[in-house]
Amino acid sequence: MAKEEITPSEWQIMEVLWASGIPLTSSEVYKRMQGNVDMSQRTVRVLMNRLNQKDILGYTVDEHDSRVYHYYVLKQKGECVREKSRKFVDKYFSGSGTNAMAALLQSFDLTDEQIKELAEILEKSRERNAESLDKKE
Repeated sequence: MAKEEITPSEWQIMEVLWASGIPLTSSEVYKRMQGNVDMSQRTVRVLMNRLNQKDILGYTVDEHDSRVYHYYVLKQKGECVREKSRKFVDKYFSGSGTNAMAALLQSFDLTDEQIKELAEILEKSRERNAESLDKKE
């Protein structure tokens, strides 16, 4: 069975953990989130447990206090963004990356620098596809 998608509230917690780069307790995550989100400490604990069940977070038990868990990232942000992007394209664009990209590009005014950056991304994609085809042959 496929794991559930990360909810917006869970994503906020993950942002804290991805930024920290080190394992954190739910209390530490809560403290780092204060002022930015309206979430109770209990809610943070519950959401971190759900993230663990989804195999996005792992944890170790504190060696001095077995009631304290230190949560660490199992899935990096890039992997989660790719999964979320793929699901978005599948859901709203029938799996067509071209239609999704066209819709996004038509929704924004891009600077010349941004257009250049996108051209470089497309060229890298073309190179990866060519390498992939070469390996299949």
